[in-house]
Amino acid sequence: MKGTRILVTATPKGHYEEVIIVGTPKPGTLMEITPEVAHVAGVFSYGAYGTTAYDGGDFVENDGNRKAIAILVEKDDEGGIYSDAYAAGDRARIYWPLMGEQFNMLVEDVAGTGDDFKIGEELMADNGTGKLLTADTDAEAHPFTSLEAITNPTADHWLWCRFNGAGGA
Repeated sequence: MKGTRILVTATPKGHYEEVIIVGTPKPGTLMEITPEVAHVAGVFSYGAYGTTAYDGGDFVENDGNRKAIAILVEKDDEGGIYSDAYAAGDRARIYWPLMGEQFNMLVEDVAGTGDDFKIGEELMADNGTGKLLTADTDAEAHPFTSLEAITNPTADHWLWCRFNGAGGA
């Protein structure tokens, strides 16, 4: 992790959006709009990537699907820090990044896999948690690259990453 914030880039060029939280995600989680939920005064509900089912479609959600990327940031307007989880119904901000921007992203610890991370390793989104994982060959998109090495993590953690674009590397 670099610093103590989710957004590491000094002069960000992306876009912030206010949202209503579904679930209890932590900052650094990838988020997506909750389908079929009406907005409240122009503010839409967002849950962790892959946790919001769309009843009208027949597409299959998989790890590494190509989707728009929105990152949950910390509650800095309330003195929150990067590790403070949100509660369902909280107002929050997500950030729509531009290619090349850097973040401390929440990475999932997959028990028993020895999931070490190397500098330059490509990462994909985990469907169902919104956390990042090591990209596999079946992934449509690898939207992040690790900028630090971590060996033998024992829990979910934040990893310094670069955004490669929604299509990934």
